[in-house]
Amino acid sequence: MELSKGIHKELYLKMVQTRLFEETAARLFSEGKVHGTAHFCIGEEAAGIGVSAALEKEDYILQTHRGHNQGIGKGMDLGAMLAEFLGKESGCCKGRGGSMHIADFSVGSLGANGIVAGGIPIAVGAALKQKYKKENNITVCFFGDGATNEGAFHESLNLASVWKLPVLFVCINNQYGMSTSIRKSMAIEDISVRAQSYGIKGLSLDGNDVVTIYNETLKAKEYVKENGPMLMVLETYRWMGHSKSDAQVYRTREEVESWKAKCPIKQHREFIISNGIMTEQEINDIDVQAENDVKAAVEFAENSKEPEIDAIFNDIYAE
Repeated sequence: MELSKGIHKELYLKMVQTRLFEETAARLFSEGKVHGTAHFCIGEEAAGIGVSAALEKEDYILQTHRGHNQGIGKGMDLGAMLAEFLGKESGCCKGRGGSMHIADFSVGSLGANGIVAGGIPIAVGAALKQKYKKENNITVCFFGDGATNEGAFHESLNLASVWKLPVLFVCINNQYGMSTSIRKSMAIEDISVRAQSYGIKGLSLDGNDVVTIYNETLKAKEYVKENGPMLMVLETYRWMGHSKSDAQVYRTREEVESWKAKCPIKQHREFIISNGIMTEQEINDIDVQAENDVKAAVEFAENSKEPEIDAIFNDIYAE
């Protein structure tokens, strides 16, 4: 499907926002303002944005620990996300979740998960609720390539298939499970073939092609409503280490540079200009807008107050 100028602008803006958001978060981490660790999806922007931007507000997503692009694509507020990084009261989870546990029910984000494959069974439960209540929406569950070797992945796909649930399983294959190459942990090259074991449709795409991802997600949404679950694998790459403590001794600089040449933002920018969708000046204006959006998010987050000590036991139990 040929996308409108407005859709192209949204996809490009959100990818640039993600890139700048994470570069800023990495700087704040180095300044000691972000506690714990952080996992960045720089280089993977198209995978999360392309899928999430194709969804409706009422659709659910389950994010990964490297899922800031997934949340931004779904409509999460940059300021609230960055405030969550800094542990502030104005964070989307009141500063209690940090970068790995960001959630915002108001836009359909049921939350990120630091446990490998931890969100997959939750997604099946969410999709079961949608089917039980006859809602005309779907659940999308993001997870990494390493999660497809976990029992929860196989159990969840099997049950979702048996019940024909409206869930789209999205594997972000960035080629490494922490420091282990998928070539050393899997006997297959294409993860999407695992869908055949559960009688569901599997699809593998270029995870850096945001236009194709967006279009295929629109098709997948209609498919899972009618037919039940589907597995979509997006082949991409993380430019940075697994986390901020990763020395990256397991891969070469040449390998990283070869993937940087496939930058999803650069690809989309060139596509937009070469197809006459927008001028270079219009694209530059979007870059400025994204930069201003992230600057405003930083100002909001840094000026937000710390949580009160006496609120430490709030929200432990549901009321």
